[in-house]
Amino acid sequence: MMFSSRIADVITNRLNLGPLDQLFQQIIISFLLLNGFAGLDWIINRRLSLSSSNALPKRPTSSQEWLRGVALGWGMTLVTILPIVVAGSFHPLFWFSPRSWGLAVVALFTIALLALNLELAFRGYIFVHLIAAIGPEAASILLSLLYALLSSLRPNSTSVSIAVTFLFGLLFSAAYLRTHALWLGCGVHFAWYATMALLLGLPVAGYTTLGTPISATVSGPLWLSGGAYGPEGAALSVMVVIPAVFILYRMTRGYAWDYTHEPIVPMGYAVTIAPPAAHTAIEAEAAAKLDALVQIGAAPSMISGTPVTDDRTRSKE
Repeated sequence: MMFSSRIADVITNRLNLGPLDQLFQQIIISFLLLNGFAGLDWIINRRLSLSSSNALPKRPTSSQEWLRGVALGWGMTLVTILPIVVAGSFHPLFWFSPRSWGLAVVALFTIALLALNLELAFRGYIFVHLIAAIGPEAASILLSLLYALLSSLRPNSTSVSIAVTFLFGLLFSAAYLRTHALWLGCGVHFAWYATMALLLGLPVAGYTTLGTPISATVSGPLWLSGGAYGPEGAALSVMVVIPAVFILYRMTRGYAWDYTHEPIVPMGYAVTIAPPAAHTAIEAEAAAKLDALVQIGAAPSMISGTPVTDDRTRSKE
């Protein structure tokens, strides 16, 4: 992830794209991650597929999974920000100009690609193969720790923000384990970032460089607001992420049944058991009785369809 980001920084700095710099940076990172992991999969398994190699399978419920993730992430954001609003610590400023709305559209696509890239890097190809090597529990804890440690490099990070990021890593890991795909995790990630940055104007994981029509400041204690790092640095967020894991587990029952259970394969040897002798004798006796029955048929005239004419009527005529 850091190597891809460095390459993207070099390219975008050379192009000098201005407001589109972050968007193109995320596009380049997506390209490098998708093709890089697909290339590794081809080298190891001789299978070339961007979707299957990156845990983005094409299936009928893909968009539904993403939308459910968006709903969960949006709900988590509202629960996190509600106590801040009730305490009177939320102070928004609005910038309604054509340029700000244009930047908001750019920021929306940037956040969507950022969410995708984070999921690809930490819950995609590497996570799938780590699960096969050390099991799902150990893989989830290991990559969540790495995810949290790397978050310490972000601006204004704190020990609380690192702990909250670790819990978020477990949440996103559970999203993959319950669906064997990244669609749900991408939806949660996107909704959390987009709501915080675009709708509330708050810092997202320490960053405030996304252009949005709203810019907000938050006062009050750090355990409630998270300070300059944003709500991800608030101790209150711990009380939001932990219940979200159980909610996610329940809302993915159908996906877990359809996509994570191994199919039942018949095993062993084919065995043909002869029926009991008494059962065979009963069947033979019943067949003999059926052969002895006499079937009474209809009169030939009725079969042929010709009406029967009475001889007495014919003689009178």
